[in-house]
Amino acid sequence: MNTVNEKINNEQYYIDLEDQYGAHNYHPLPVVIERGEGIYMYDVNGKQYFDFLSAYSAVNQGHCHPRITKALTEQAQKLTLTSRAFHNNLLGEYEKYMTHYFGYDKVLPMNTGVEGGETAIKLARRWGYAVKGIAENQAHILFAEGNFWGRTMAAISSSNDPSSFLNFGPFMPGFSLIPYNDLTALETAFHSNPNIAAFMFEPIQGEAGVVVPDDGYISGIRALCDKYNVLMIADEVQTGLCRTGKMLACDYAGVKPDVLVLGKALSGGVLPVSAVLANNEVMLTIKPGEHGSTYGGNPLACAVAMEALKVLVDENLAENAFNMGEIFRSRMKQLQTKTNLVELVRGKGLLNAIVIKPLGYGKTAYNVCLAMKENGLLAKQTHGNIIRFAPPLTINEKQINEACDIIEKTILALA
Repeated sequence: MNTVNEKINNEQYYIDLEDQYGAHNYHPLPVVIERGEGIYMYDVNGKQYFDFLSAYSAVNQGHCHPRITKALTEQAQKLTLTSRAFHNNLLGEYEKYMTHYFGYDKVLPMNTGVEGGETAIKLARRWGYAVKGIAENQAHILFAEGNFWGRTMAAISSSNDPSSFLNFGPFMPGFSLIPYNDLTALETAFHSNPNIAAFMFEPIQGEAGVVVPDDGYISGIRALCDKYNVLMIADEVQTGLCRTGKMLACDYAGVKPDVLVLGKALSGGVLPVSAVLANNEVMLTIKPGEHGSTYGGNPLACAVAMEALKVLVDENLAENAFNMGEIFRSRMKQLQTKTNLVELVRGKGLLNAIVIKPLGYGKTAYNVCLAMKENGLLAKQTHGNIIRFAPPLTINEKQINEACDIIEKTILALA
């Protein structure tokens, strides 16, 4: 490299830097993003792409939403962090806003989605001992197979995906798995083990490939948790905040979980913010000094999260996600009639996936994603042959059809 401009315009330069100096724990598409605006991202050479991943649904409000970035920059010039050693003037306002917004007594602010999951599990165990009366160290947490909520030791201890847990043992005790979308298995587990404190699940399994359960599954979970005095923990880190066409995916079933975990789009993608919501019976079992986070509830996060939530409502993003999702799935089902490469289309709102038939010659859905990248659309495969599509919820009808044209063009060319 002879000049700064050569470095800036050469994607391989940046990719090589990451390869040389960074841990090899991701396998990204070979594109180097420099800028984002709305539903689009731009690489270091200025090429525009439809973003159909939204940072795994963290950018529901679109890249660099002006209202959210304004809240960020204004607060950043006043106060960013105090820790919880002191009060700050925004935390209480944020907590009031969150609890009224979602209808719970209390919120516990954290930073990342996986921290939210860890918090929910700690709350459930403590509730199990303090309220349900489970004997010391016997509390059990039940999870659904195919779940994904992060990479901490607790998260991988609840996983049945070898890429998550292989050679990372020993694992967290007191966890067990049952099949997803199986109420009979859930009741059998509840009936056989009175020490189950909670069942933690995703209303739609995102990382597993946008697996949508049967109608009646979520309401059935609510009924069984009530029957057996078990906490219902909904991991809505990816499905929440309008992504599926409702504010929460659980809203489709008209049920309210005992513990709600939120993250990702809670900040509109500008910094890590997560939250766990519950009523007093659960939340007040944890006392001062028993759980916390240096950055959790920081004033910067509070200002940003409140504005990010206001944007969701003011711009009717749940309704837009529902309507644009209907168009997207209709277009993908039309594509399915044109080629046998598309085996299945599924999703809700703007959280969707297609299952790709193996292409042969060792090629998978990853190769489809590479081809879509060349045609101006960025998405990512999961579990080999599944491609997840999750654009920002601000996308309009003209744009969703343009994006579908790219997907169709790419897949038909490969077919």
